[in-house]
Amino acid sequence: MKADRVVLDTNVLISAALSSLGKPFASLAWVRENAVLVSSKQLIEELSTRLARPKFKAYLDPAELAEFLAAISEKAEIVDLTGELKVCRDPDDDRVLETATTGQADCIVTGDQDLLVLDPFRNIRILTPATFLEAIAAENGG
Repeated sequence: MKADRVVLDTNVLISAALSSLGKPFASLAWVRENAVLVSSKQLIEELSTRLARPKFKAYLDPAELAEFLAAISEKAEIVDLTGELKVCRDPDDDRVLETATTGQADCIVTGDQDLLVLDPFRNIRILTPATFLEAIAAENGG
């Protein structure tokens, strides 16, 4: 499976920010080292506002939050969205799909069932973190 350009959905990035254990963090780490992280201003803003919620303060202090957001923003190739893509019942999901199509991503990594049922979308694979890591391992002979 080709994974040169990857969109990591907000739910995956939140999980990665909260714990360095698990498949979301491993997916982020792999993308940072081996691919282009494709994102948009809207997805970065969604990540920022969700991670700033009070329920996450116990896991991430303000300095860690700022550092994580800066690292994502610096690593990501940011694409501009028009808001014209409307295929999901949840507009947040449309932003993920539009980010992937505009950014010519090879795949989207998400835990969102509303997105996963669309796999593939316009030849873009939509995978859970576990399936993404399995596909990458298989591609690399591991």
